[in-house]
Amino acid sequence: MTAASNSSTDASSVSHVRKPRWYRSTFYNALVLGLVNFLAPGIWGAMNSLGAGGQASPHLINAANALTFCLMVISCFFSSALVNLIGIKPVLIIGTMGYAPYAAGLYTNNRFGTEWFVLVGAALCGLSAGIFWMAEAAIALAYPEPQNQGKFLGLWLSFRVGGQLIGGAVNLGINSKLGSAGKVSYKVFIVFIILQSLAPFAGLLLTPPKKVERSDGRPVRLAIQGSNWGELVATAKLFISREFLLIVPLIAQAVYSEAVMFTYLSLWFSVRARALGSFLSAIVALAGGNILGWFLDHKPISLRTRARSAFFIVLTLQGAWWIWSTILTTRFDRTRPTFDWDDAGFGSAFALFLFLVLSFQLQYLYLYFVVGHLARTPEEVVRIAGLLRGTESASQAVSYGLGSIESFGRVGSSALNFGLWGIALVPAWFVVRDIGGRLGDRREERERAVVASEKGVAEEEQEPPRSSLEKEAV
Repeated sequence: MTAASNSSTDASSVSHVRKPRWYRSTFYNALVLGLVNFLAPGIWGAMNSLGAGGQASPHLINAANALTFCLMVISCFFSSALVNLIGIKPVLIIGTMGYAPYAAGLYTNNRFGTEWFVLVGAALCGLSAGIFWMAEAAIALAYPEPQNQGKFLGLWLSFRVGGQLIGGAVNLGINSKLGSAGKVSYKVFIVFIILQSLAPFAGLLLTPPKKVERSDGRPVRLAIQGSNWGELVATAKLFISREFLLIVPLIAQAVYSEAVMFTYLSLWFSVRARALGSFLSAIVALAGGNILGWFLDHKPISLRTRARSAFFIVLTLQGAWWIWSTILTTRFDRTRPTFDWDDAGFGSAFALFLFLVLSFQLQYLYLYFVVGHLARTPEEVVRIAGLLRGTESASQAVSYGLGSIESFGRVGSSALNFGLWGIALVPAWFVVRDIGGRLGDRREERERAVVASEKGVAEEEQEPPRSSLEKEAV
């Protein structure tokens, strides 16, 4: 059957599709996924965006975050096997449960100086966050219609920076008079603990994949079948595939920057300037991410052109910001400033932080666009989501670990990230150039395969049972 006849068949079927009920629509589920993201990693990001988790020194928090991401590497790898056991929705809910203990650890450290609870909370967060990251990534890639993928990603990630936005606003209101270096008020963490405790209940609102109703009438398949051992082997094979290995440097470079930019904020700015940075950077990232999501969905432009042009824009901006960051941090390492918003030199130093957060959001969203066009089957969506999140975690573990070293955190991290950017360019281009070309549109191809599979099952169920004579004749 030709592509033209395929599309005409799809069009005729969609015209007879019942309008999705709002509480099972992909837009509703984007909101629910975004809400869960806001309450769990979003609030975690809000604490991080205060610089050093709101503490005066970044070194303990960087060490705790390194522990979190080390454990996430392990939990991400085994996450698809867990989906095989209990399903994607329970995995998502369980994955939210480790975030509040980490916030509690920051509270006790801020108020009482307790350090061990920070590390315990970081460990619990790492064990749960790995499976949460896989689950939300798989849902974000599998639930939306192909023509709404970018907008779904943009909306979902908007909630993540929404946590940063709310956290920055709360912190700015409480600490607006602290124009010197130091830690934020412990009262901020009480709000964060309450919000993160609500995340598992928000996860209950998610529609299970089989009950999702899409505007194109196509079903959502997001399940793993077979043995757990077979699933682990399939995940390992996908990791060593050509396309995934080539984008590993791009993934590592994209997320390595998170520790760098928030350490930068904590080292060189006053408490209220850090709160302002958390607030304004969230607005910038929210706007930029949704604009990129709209562009990646813009069908009048070919998939190949969208993939390539977004790659050049996002990666060119990344290179510019990291050159700028390396220059400034080298200067600050000599002068050791603490910028408040009415100090000379504040503007250029503060603008760099905003641009780094914007670039992180753009490249993060673009990564999901790329991996969404690498998976061939619904099962591979779950696996590649786990591998993506596991690779992210490994990179961030190294980033936060090196950031906990005082001398390296001040200047070395920016220079290293600039080097990673250069290393990632060529391998990533070998993959990006084939999207819409040699690789075709794998997102659309797996959607069609799901429709064909569901149609075949339905026809088998409707076929009347054969008589014994008919079976003998066959």
